[in-house]
Amino acid sequence: MKPVELKDGVYWVGAIDWDERDFHNFVTERGLTYNSYLIMDEKVTLVDTVKHKFVRQSMERIRKVVEPSEIEYIVVNHIEPDHSSGLPDTVKIAKDATIICTQRAKDGLCRYYDCDGWNFQVVKGGDELKIGRRTLMFVDMTMLHWPDSMATYVKEDRLLLSNDAFGQHIASGGRFDEDIGVDEALKWAKIYYANILMPLSGLIKKKLAEIQNLNLEIDMIAPSHGVVWRNPAKIIEAYSRWSNFESENKVVIVYDSMWHSTEAIARAIADGVESEGAEVRVFHVRKDHWTSIVTEILDARAVAVGSPTIHNGLFPTVAGFLTYLKGLKPQNKKGLAFGSYGWNGNGVKEVHRILEELKFEMLEPFMVKFRPTKEELEKAFEMGAELAK
Repeated sequence: MKPVELKDGVYWVGAIDWDERDFHNFVTERGLTYNSYLIMDEKVTLVDTVKHKFVRQSMERIRKVVEPSEIEYIVVNHIEPDHSSGLPDTVKIAKDATIICTQRAKDGLCRYYDCDGWNFQVVKGGDELKIGRRTLMFVDMTMLHWPDSMATYVKEDRLLLSNDAFGQHIASGGRFDEDIGVDEALKWAKIYYANILMPLSGLIKKKLAEIQNLNLEIDMIAPSHGVVWRNPAKIIEAYSRWSNFESENKVVIVYDSMWHSTEAIARAIADGVESEGAEVRVFHVRKDHWTSIVTEILDARAVAVGSPTIHNGLFPTVAGFLTYLKGLKPQNKKGLAFGSYGWNGNGVKEVHRILEELKFEMLEPFMVKFRPTKEELEKAFEMGAELAK
């Protein structure tokens, strides 16, 4: 369990979780990492800890550089337990360490854990801490993505320890973007952004501008999940696109079906989209996971959602997906609600209402009684073409 040196005297000492497949309903099909960083200076500093069951793995890495008991500062950028649940065991080992965090982080840590006897030093955005030849500058990241969040910038190394920002959920033997391929790293970063950070896009735009105004020279970004960016301009540019909801010429169709009627409509709409040369992605909500669906919605220009009507309302799987989508707040989309019904079309009406709440620019809902006729499928085709246009 070797540490990995990022910069002279700065090491990755985190943990790799090869087996985890779910993170708050986010499918992590390639596992994930909990990244922790050790800075060797006059004051030995650890930035972020790991999930509690991986403390031993992290300590073994640290021990190859320095005895963990010699850690003098522990910087807590964010208190969510995937980062902080290893803190109590770490404090037992580094008994004299001072915990550096925001006031909200301190309050939260003492709600999660028994912090009696812990040494705290509260900081805020713009504060600096000299640890020897290096200076740590703390960057306010409030609500990116919790109220307590901050990032740590190592000025002399031009290194941003960004916590959840710029991360990805992927377990890998390589520690850098180039190790798995920059495009591959961006693919996993997009999945992470779509499923965790999309609702915070307005704040992210402001934060990117603020970091630019601070004139921070950044030649490496080390997040708390996934690989480290040796090509930071690539991920910063991607965050700029995603936070502005820049879209591709793509329509995403999402549906569920009871007796294949709504499915037939979905396929007719897809054919109509293709007829106009636009890209189309079709998802069945019981066969495709929401993680993949919303990743495609992030940069789609239009979204069509189909549901049959059951018990005078939405089909449960579609209702669940739309609840997930509402929380993520995608923007700048065209929308279409469609589906079949027997006694009323309340399911489709409810889809239309929810997409309107998301401020999608909506076409008229398209409803078919029982099984679609040839003429109705032709109409669905035309609606797909209209969406594509």
